[in-house]
Amino acid sequence: MPKILPWVAVVDDEEPIRRALLRLLRSSGIRARAFASGTDFLASLPTSKPYCVVLDLNMPEISGFDVLLSLKQSSPQIGVVVITGHHSADIQARAMLAKPLAYLRKPMNDQILIDAIGLAFSQVCQS
Repeated sequence: MPKILPWVAVVDDEEPIRRALLRLLRSSGIRARAFASGTDFLASLPTSKPYCVVLDLNMPEISGFDVLLSLKQSSPQIGVVVITGHHSADIQARAMLAKPLAYLRKPMNDQILIDAIGLAFSQVCQS
């Protein structure tokens, strides 16, 4: 049986943000795949699961909040790093109910993002 290498999903409807995040992750040695919508990401889960998701909250079709709820029910072992450009105390409180690894505001600190993904990876290695 072939070994499946761990990877990170980047889910954001803004193409320049997806590109920048992929470039950052890959330059840090992290395998990553990008998804333009929560719908596309959730549709991919039956065949391939990441160990971590970098998830934008504000997206058309299905919001990041809906993706969070779906992951919490179907794949709680997947770590989630929430990112948003539309911060408020209410949005942060709502996101934190799902217990993400981190809640980051755009533009985010690259090292904090990499550290949060590293936390997800270490949790996967412990299980």
